[in-house]
Amino acid sequence: MTATELAILGGRKLRQSPFPASVTIGQAEKDAVMATMDSGVLSNYLGAWHKNFMGGPRVRACEAAWAAHFGADHALAVNSNSSGLIAALGAIGIGPGDEVIVSPYSMSVSASAPLFWGATPVFADIEPNMFCLDPEKVALKITDKTRAIIVVDLFGQPFDAQAFRALADRHDLKIIEDCAQAPGASLNGIPAGLLGDVGIFSLNYHKHIHAGEGGIIVTNDDEIAERVALIRNHAEAVVEAKGVTDLTNMLGFNFRMTEIEAAIAEQQLARLNHLLEQRWRNVALFESKMAGFPALKMPKVRPGAKHAYYVHACLWNAEATNISRDVFIDAVKAELPVFELREEEGVKLSYGYVRPLYRLPIFQARYNHGRAGNGKAAIETPHCPVVEDLHHRDLVTHEFIVPSMCESDIDDVVSAFEKVWHQRDRLNS
Repeated sequence: MTATELAILGGRKLRQSPFPASVTIGQAEKDAVMATMDSGVLSNYLGAWHKNFMGGPRVRACEAAWAAHFGADHALAVNSNSSGLIAALGAIGIGPGDEVIVSPYSMSVSASAPLFWGATPVFADIEPNMFCLDPEKVALKITDKTRAIIVVDLFGQPFDAQAFRALADRHDLKIIEDCAQAPGASLNGIPAGLLGDVGIFSLNYHKHIHAGEGGIIVTNDDEIAERVALIRNHAEAVVEAKGVTDLTNMLGFNFRMTEIEAAIAEQQLARLNHLLEQRWRNVALFESKMAGFPALKMPKVRPGAKHAYYVHACLWNAEATNISRDVFIDAVKAELPVFELREEEGVKLSYGYVRPLYRLPIFQARYNHGRAGNGKAAIETPHCPVVEDLHHRDLVTHEFIVPSMCESDIDDVVSAFEKVWHQRDRLNS
């Protein structure tokens, strides 16, 4: 085999050494953790109506920092974005018989969260170029049972807030914004997280910034904030002492963030703008170096939006080649290494994204969690042709734009695409 032979056909990989790990933890986070350890207070929550019901000093400082950074009236720390979605739905009063319109293309909890309150998720299709829920398709799904919409800022792209606000106002709906992938994104100057009624960020390890695990809920609605805080920390135990009379969904959980996670999250927030600038730099480098590459169309950014680029999502141009997307991308992946610290995840280049969520067993079987009543939920069999086309034919995603990538790393990625392109005919032989 020659040095130029495609790796997938037995040749040598274009790059052998792994890409550098995207590590955002530094001395500030280490110092904050050690100070927390030295304080002896690793959590300060009490599940009773007490000054510590809202958590310890690190949690409160973290929440204040996030509220100030995003210009929110309220920020509440939780132990994950998933918990935040569940708490937010509970806070707006979602319950049995209600419908919540959700995206079929996201992390599973973006669609399963309504099930925790006995409600029914209803899938609507997404935009073909910007990948968020399509407001026109959502409008067709609204019924007299619809109470909320969970919009996802997928891949870091802010959703069409103006169109959705018009829908929500017309039908008296709440908008829950899953902005796990979009910290620092914005639309017309309004930050992601505040484009709906309540927004939830993720702090798990592969997000823009992280605390290992964790989530932050932001809102300008006083009532939602109060009820989220109750649901986060055993609402049922404190509503009487607090004088809460509306007991709807006042069944609490332990969704609490630890003091150590809060200490890390506060320091990580200070890095967000710099890390976003590095992502924007790498996106610009990749797109300029791939300009004119026939088989990939670069992603569109919504007018007025600032994209956070959790991943770089491109579209396969099937008209430019007779090679299938999957065959071509497998060949490119064979030329490239993994990232350090994420070795077991494989090369961070994919065709498609997650499997459409309505194909998961919980939705295929049409059973509601907990088997309320006869155990069945009226989960409609969805018709989402855009999602199907993206998943099976059109979408290509990669993470070669993370801050740890330098220009020479991106050059290797571009060279891998070019190497496979020049020998693409061999993939059909």
